Amino acid sequence: MEIKYLGHSCFRIKGKNTTVITDPFAPELGFTPGKQTANIVTVSHQHNGHNYTSGVSGEFRVVSRPGEYEIGDAILIGLPSFHDSEKGLLRGKNVIFVISVDDVVICHLGDLGEPLSESKAEELGNVDILLVPVGDMSALNANNAARLVRQIEPAIVIPMHYKLPQGTRELEPVEKFLGEMGSSGVVPQPKLVVTKANLPLPTQVVVLEAGTA
Repeated sequence: MEIKYLGHSCFRIKGKNTTVITDPFAPELGFTPGKQTANIVTVSHQHNGHNYTSGVSGEFRVVSRPGEYEIGDAILIGLPSFHDSEKGLLRGKNVIFVISVDDVVICHLGDLGEPLSESKAEELGNVDILLVPVGDMSALNANNAARLVRQIEPAIVIPMHYKLPQGTRELEPVEKFLGEMGSSGVVPQPKLVVTKANLPLPTQVVVLEAGTA
């Protein structure tokens, strides 16, 4: 499996037979994802930084609601959550997606804005790769993101939704999260290629460069 970070909260997850795009963003966010094709597009909530499905090519299925889905050889579970710590009163609802492709379990938290209870965290199951927002503003900040990582204990954590040079959103830089995780020396890499057999132990922080390759 190959994971590529396209910017903001958008990733391309490419398995042997299935490609998933998460939270595609509108052009005004400042990123240029290039021409991306997919079989599945997940949308965590209906904001323009996360629901720009018209920017994706191919005959894909959009998944934007809680529930269980089997599409091709991918299994997705959407779990309800909130975009803020006030039960959605400020920013509404958010959907967490647990995506199983090629036997690897990836959890995309969307714009999660609340801590997870132990029971809600247990609903995620055994997460191999956690895609977590870390830049505050409309989601978790660095400190709360780091706490959540320790709660879920994935093999790999990849930060998202943080300040990037080309981005237009006023978010915190990823360095704050890396400091909270004790991983300040992490060097960004173009993509992550991983299989179930080579997952690390204990949790490893991976920072991915935002781009289109």
